[in-house]
Parts: sequence; structure tokens; C-alpha cells
Amino acid sequence: MLPAPRATAPAGAAGDGSGVQPRGQWWTSPRFKTILLYVVSIAVGFGLSAVLVAVTHGSPSKVFTAMFDGSVRSWGSLGYTLDNMAPLLIVAAGTIVTVRAGFFNIGQEGQLTIGAMCAAFVALKVHPSGPLVLILALLAGTAGGAIWAGIVALLKFWRGVDVVISSLLLIFVAGQLLSYALSSPTFLQEHGSGGATLTESDQLSSKVQLPHIGQYPNFNFGTGLIIAVAVAVLLGTIATRTTWGYRLKVLGFNPVVARRIGVSAVLFGGAAIVISGACAGLAGSIMLTGQAYRITPTFSNNFGWNGLLVALVARNRPAVAVPVAFLFGALQAGGGFLETTGVPTDLVNIVEALLVLAAVFPPALMALRRYRLKRSEQAVAAAEAS
Repeated sequence: MLPAPRATAPAGAAGDGSGVQPRGQWWTSPRFKTILLYVVSIAVGFGLSAVLVAVTHGSPSKVFTAMFDGSVRSWGSLGYTLDNMAPLLIVAAGTIVTVRAGFFNIGQEGQLTIGAMCAAFVALKVHPSGPLVLILALLAGTAGGAIWAGIVALLKFWRGVDVVISSLLLIFVAGQLLSYALSSPTFLQEHGSGGATLTESDQLSSKVQLPHIGQYPNFNFGTGLIIAVAVAVLLGTIATRTTWGYRLKVLGFNPVVARRIGVSAVLFGGAAIVISGACAGLAGSIMLTGQAYRITPTFSNNFGWNGLLVALVARNRPAVAVPVAFLFGALQAGGGFLETTGVPTDLVNIVEALLVLAAVFPPALMALRRYRLKRSEQAVAAAEAS
């Protein structure tokens, strides 16, 4: 007599240890929950924005239609979105390198400003202008951002100053330097400004402006986007595919282990901070030579902060940073177009901020959950050990 077959659990059933999600329960999968969280968060963001516009006697439908028109509805607006995406992607790529090393540089706004100042100085003061000067301006902007971030690294490894605090404070210093440069004829003050104490710089010559691909007003975008994608691919590859990137990861995961295997925090951590600043400086020089063509007191326009948010939303994954940068670029372009329709600037800024918060909220919530789970596991392990 043959023995009766043993009852076995179906593949993927809960508790079988296979890790395969059971069929018919895809709505309980982490990926679906993540997507659902993003959808709900963005829907709430749009809802709050609509309520705010309605309370201020505006038309929510007209506001959102204007943002859609100004960001992706036409080929022209799509090109403008890509132009806004370029500096955001570069800032995010540099931020990802720094976070991978375990440091949190939040001074991109100041580093971008210093980079744009250096690029403007070279572009306006070096004669005769031409393609070589354009390249020198981009390099000067990159070097300016790197040096400004280098101060943060120096303070960290020489005097132990926290990176977050020093990089944040240097943003205000950069703003004051920009104000001084724009009020000084020796540096960037516009010629013929009548001695105004705070003005804008001269406009860059067409010979030191980044060329555009395509024809205005149809689909066209600046070559800064090509530079941005190249920088993102390069840094992403280095950070994830090379020994240097692996050492950065070890440094960020456990500095003690990194020190024992010979990974210098000063060398690798300092390099990561400087690279982040260089990227912010390059982003500022691309904004100057590709879109603005002159530097003003409000030149940065929160691109440094938004680039930092792009890295956070992408959860420090270079490939994910590309579509996230496009989303933030669309918000930036749509907000700019909305302002031209007569909507008050403050209201535009608040609507933009609500939509950005809607995009940032899901990864922040998931990070908080992971932190609580880790603390809970550590508490259980400590209790079992005692």
C-alpha cells in the first residue's frame, strides 16, 4: 500500500519562506502600496491647492490648466520643462554622491549661486568672447561651487563642524556676496545702472550662451540637458559600478568598518562633498548661460533646494532621479507660466510648494517607517540578549 501524499503548501504561500507574493494578493505588495501612497499624496496636494485657490477667489480649473499648458501641453512648453529639468538633475546627481558617503550637504542653493557668479564673471570680463570663453565660464562655475563646498568639507574634517549646519549657513553668505558683487562696478554691476546699490549684471553676449537644439517657438531645448544627462550617467556609474563608489557606500553605511578596511573619511567624504558642490556650481553656470543670460539677486530661484528634493524623492537612486527631475522641472515651468497669467506670485509659490510637498511626503513617510522598524528590531534584539 502506497503512503498517502503529504500535504504541501502552495508555492509562495505565506510562511513558506520563498519570498514570493501569493497570487491574488497583489494589492498587498509593497510596490502597490508605494504607488498608492504616491497617488493619494499627489491627489491631496492638488486638492489642497484647489481649496487654497478657491478661497482666494480664483479658479482652480484655470490655475491647473495654466500649469499644464506651461509645462507639457505643447512642444514649446515641453522644451521649457526640459530646460528646467537640467540643473535639477545635476544638483540631484551630486547630492546622491554625498548621501552615499554618509554626509548630508544641504548648501546647494549657495553653491549654485557662487557657481553662477564665477561663470558670469568669466563670461563678462574675458574678451573677446567665444566658445572658449563659454567653456571657461562653465569650468569656472564648476570650480566655484566645488570651492564653496570645499569650505564645508574643511570645517568638517578640520574643526568637526556639522556638514548640515555649515552648508546651510554658507547659503546666506553666498547671498550677501552676490548682493555685493551686483552693487560693485568692479565685479558684476550692470553698466549704466546709475549707481544703484542693487541691480543685475549685464546680459551675456550671444557668443557665451549655450546653443539650443530645435527651433523656437516649436520644440527646442538647451544643450545643458545633454550635459546634465551625461553628468548623471557618469556619477551614477561611478557610484554604483566602481570600487570608488563601493568604498563610498561602505563609508556611508559604517564609518568604523570603512576605517578598518582603509577607506579614509577625509579623502572619500571630502571628495563627495566637493563633487556635490561642483555639480551645484555647474548647474548654476548652465542656468546662466542656457536660460537667464544675466545674474540677478534672486537668480537661484530655489533650484538648489528643489534639486536636493529631487534626490530625496528618488531615494538616492540615479536612474530614478531622471523622471523625478522631469516632474520637478514641469512644476517649475508650469509655475512660471502660471505667474504670467496674472495669478499673484505668492499664491503661485504656495501652490508649487504644496505640490512639491506632495511628491516628497511618500519617501519621507517610508523612511520614517523604516527607521521605526529598525529601532523596534534593535529593541527586541537587546531584550533577547539581556
